Amino acid sequence: MSIHPSDIVWFDGRFMNRKDALVPVTTHALHYGTSAFEGIRAYWTGDNLYVFRLYDHIKRLRRSGAFYKMALHYTDEQLTDAITGTCSKNNLQQNTYIRPLYFVGEWGIHLEIDKSAPIISAVIAFPLQSIFDGDGIDVSISSCRRLNDQFLPTQAKVGGNYLNSITATMEAKMAGYDEAVMLDLHGNVSETPGANIFLVQDGDLITPDKASSALDGITRDTVDYLAAQEGIRTIYRRVAPSELYLSDEVFMVGTAAEVTPIKSVGGRPINRGKITERIKEMYADAVSGRRQVPDGWLTPVY
Repeated sequence: MSIHPSDIVWFDGRFMNRKDALVPVTTHALHYGTSAFEGIRAYWTGDNLYVFRLYDHIKRLRRSGAFYKMALHYTDEQLTDAITGTCSKNNLQQNTYIRPLYFVGEWGIHLEIDKSAPIISAVIAFPLQSIFDGDGIDVSISSCRRLNDQFLPTQAKVGGNYLNSITATMEAKMAGYDEAVMLDLHGNVSETPGANIFLVQDGDLITPDKASSALDGITRDTVDYLAAQEGIRTIYRRVAPSELYLSDEVFMVGTAAEVTPIKSVGGRPINRGKITERIKEMYADAVSGRRQVPDGWLTPVY
């Protein structure tokens, strides 16, 4: 995905030009993937830019690094100011993607991390409308299995983990598909390389549980909340790959993906139905403030 990062970034406590936010080649994260990150969306409503579920993303950002004893040395208030400030200093007045991250700096070639490890934090932002065709995408079932807690913590959004996702995405793209569906170690549906999956069966939403190595997604939680308001039940459980072909509808959700219909799996067509369309509509209304949402879900930038 081609992006055009905004000129001003937040780098370890200061706003500066992106070209001046440099790290040495001896940075530990470059060698071992010791970085934690989040993807956050902000939506322009015509009079303000609203960051969606900012505090939940900050909470998960801290939790991801904690798996590896990486300490984020800024308060929630400071991170909020860094994220909203990056948007405002770049005068972003359109739908935006925000990437806060922190990583281990110069730390030799140690393979252990402790509280004395130098941690560098940063925030970048850039305009983004959508990354997938809103009419739906074609997916394949990847031969690359989703990583498992026996190997790495699946609930950590850390740089090293995403080599797993990159491998699956490359395989799908080379085969002519838009995206991949990854199975877990035991052959159950897990998620796509960067989004959660929902199946629609008999009016219910079905989504793989955390035991299937699926990330406990914030967008997935949002869809669960919105669906419940419409009387639609969400069931978290193991999902067999064959269910993808037999479900009434299939779609994926994520901060970048938003709500994207899946129109075929491995070349077999999937219906695009009313529930997917309704979820897509409700989500768009929620993130833009057209629909009432819980307190704290929309944080104004200006």
